[in-house]
Amino acid sequence: MTTDPNIEQLNYQRIERVLAWIDAHWREQPSVDRLAAVAGLSPSHFHRLFRRFAGITPKRLIEFLTANEARRCLMASTSVLDAALSSGLSGPGRLHDLMVTVEGATPGQIQRAGHGMRIDFGIADGPFGPCLIGLTERGVCALDFLDQGSEAGAAARLAERWPQAELQPNPQRATATLARILSGLQAPGESPGLDIQGSNFQLRVWDALLRIPPGRMINYGELARALDMPGAARAVGTAVGANPVPLLIPCHRVLRRNGAFGQYSGGVWRKRAILLWEHGRISDASAE
Repeated sequence: MTTDPNIEQLNYQRIERVLAWIDAHWREQPSVDRLAAVAGLSPSHFHRLFRRFAGITPKRLIEFLTANEARRCLMASTSVLDAALSSGLSGPGRLHDLMVTVEGATPGQIQRAGHGMRIDFGIADGPFGPCLIGLTERGVCALDFLDQGSEAGAAARLAERWPQAELQPNPQRATATLARILSGLQAPGESPGLDIQGSNFQLRVWDALLRIPPGRMINYGELARALDMPGAARAVGTAVGANPVPLLIPCHRVLRRNGAFGQYSGGVWRKRAILLWEHGRISDASAE
């Protein structure tokens, strides 16, 4: 069945109009019925159309906008009540529920931004180039691949992420941790612990990534089905892309449905190198 391009253009214009309206009115926490009225459609038709064009539900988009504003307020030391009201929420209770769902952390944890936390960090050289590794007493909290010339700003980016934490240079611990991570690519039990935050949905996706055996590759649709969410491949892909500790959480094992490598925080060529390295080690081990 061929879709009339004129109807598609009209539908796109409707969604574009709603997106602009949401940008100006999201603090009002509008309902789907209100948004459907802006689009001139029935609520059910609008919901389907919005998700198809935007790749996300209207409710989820408003939650993200609200959570981003709340995070900004909390990081600026605004009170939890004021942050809730500034974000269009009725009070701290609703803010707490939203931040736990979207951010994977309570307002208090976000506001403290690592206060009282010590993060050891260092740049470790490995087979895929240098990477910055951050570690708390619980485990790895950050892993960022570095391109040539970007080493100088690596610690500054970590400080932006955890502005209240005590950052302690510890290159020896970072190097030892990378060695454990590389061992874990072949034997998962060798991997170091994790200390990460994410939404409930992100944590589910990251946990599923940890269950992919070394040497196995799957696509986003298969990962979504493994999570019992067969229609959420795009949302699953977004969560995969938000992985804060690539290599340790093996998002490199997920490909597009057509076999293409897709995006990777360290670059597509690094993703290919990791997969080849991993397969080479597994092949060597099986030949022994």
